[in-house]
Amino acid sequence: MIPKETEAEVLRLFHAEKWRVGTIADQLGLHHTTVQRVLHQTGVEPKALGLRPSLADAFVPFIVEQLEKYSDLCASRLFQMVKDRGYPGGPDHFRRVVARHRPRKPAEAFHRLKTLPGEQAQVDWAHFGKLQIGRAERTLWAFVMVLSYSRQVFLRFFLGASMPFFVRGHIDALAFFGGVPRVLLYDNLKSAVLERHGDIIRFNPRLIELAAYYRFEPRPVAVARGNEKGRVERAIQYVRSSFFAARTYSDLADHNRQAFEWTTTTSGDRAWIEDRSRTVREVFEGERSNLLPLPDEHFPVHDRLDVEIGKTPYARFDLNDYSVPHDRTQRTLTVIADIETVRIVENNELVATHLRSWDRGQQIETPEHLDRLTAEKKRARQHRGLDRLAKAVPSSQAFLRCLAERGQNMGSNTSRLLQLLDAAGAVALEDALVEVLEHDAVHIGAVRQVLDKRRSELGLPPPVTVALSSDEHRDLVITPHALSTYDALKTQGNNDH
Repeated sequence: MIPKETEAEVLRLFHAEKWRVGTIADQLGLHHTTVQRVLHQTGVEPKALGLRPSLADAFVPFIVEQLEKYSDLCASRLFQMVKDRGYPGGPDHFRRVVARHRPRKPAEAFHRLKTLPGEQAQVDWAHFGKLQIGRAERTLWAFVMVLSYSRQVFLRFFLGASMPFFVRGHIDALAFFGGVPRVLLYDNLKSAVLERHGDIIRFNPRLIELAAYYRFEPRPVAVARGNEKGRVERAIQYVRSSFFAARTYSDLADHNRQAFEWTTTTSGDRAWIEDRSRTVREVFEGERSNLLPLPDEHFPVHDRLDVEIGKTPYARFDLNDYSVPHDRTQRTLTVIADIETVRIVENNELVATHLRSWDRGQQIETPEHLDRLTAEKKRARQHRGLDRLAKAVPSSQAFLRCLAERGQNMGSNTSRLLQLLDAAGAVALEDALVEVLEHDAVHIGAVRQVLDKRRSELGLPPPVTVALSSDEHRDLVITPHALSTYDALKTQGNNDH
């Protein structure tokens, strides 16, 4: 399309100045076909335009005849048909010829739809770009419900358009209105309509549950009949221009707070389209009494997902990890989440509750879960130490029993005995423990003195502890044997020889 001023200049130059089509196109920077179209629309004969004969002219009657029979016949199929009949031209010019002769569908007019107060509301989603939360990029969707009679708008933003958000939008909208319209009108979105064949509709089961709970009728519009829900479409345009444009907000909660303020002030104060002397707010207050009453309790809404808990006590849900008690590892738990809270259950038992995070890669933890795991690991290490001492150094059991009777700390003494075991060896530690038990000098310091004294008598250097990085190797128990065994084997071998 070109401006009206340019069209007027084309007509002036052609009729008053007698310029040719090509001259007009060159001087005004237009394509010659644009100039021809403008002149042709004002009744100028093709001959006066100096148009060259087209290769398709001979086939125009055939094209018109086929388009009258089959108005939706595509140009590529027509091109093949005329090629079979001898058309020598190419497809690009032929498409323009077909477009000129294709019958135009008459413009369709619609009655303005009128509804009774409290009778109907219209519902739809609207996409509003992306929202960065920490390391996560979330899609920002607006749930919009508008009462068809008063045009009162409800607006709330969500970080997704899944079914739980769709249901939560309904719950919040009906609470905002203070009642339930008798009919809710939807586009054929998947949250409402799973499948449709003509008038046969398969609704989303969750929407049917919601409709049964609030006693409204879900009604999808006819296919390709967006005018039937024009009120919510215009409401979304109004939201984009009057609310969302050039608005700043700190987070999603702040955005929804501003949306609520806008719907109760700016949106409510606009003139009602049926009577400009009244505001939408005034009409809505009158309509409220015609809405169906709300149930006593809200409809339950949540995401539900079975998750496998691995070796670490965390449940993965929606890009984040949520802690669970350490005794729930290696099993399947169920995550039940709403917009604010993530609950983790096993069968009917609640095992963990967390605030929901909309970031990604986060570990949301309950300190109690980690403290219990740490304590359990400490007890496990202590038990492993006692087992190792009992196998390598039998007298350690009697030694530790005496320490326990005297009120000594078993954990620290077990750890120090293990250090002596690593440094001096099992045989030396066993001999030292036997000696201190015989002299009733049951103290870890006495054991160290005995070990140091015997190493000094043998002229040995102080022991050096070699730390092993692997717990598996460090906890191995090696029972030493007397070297005389090998001497005996050597003597036996010599005799055989």
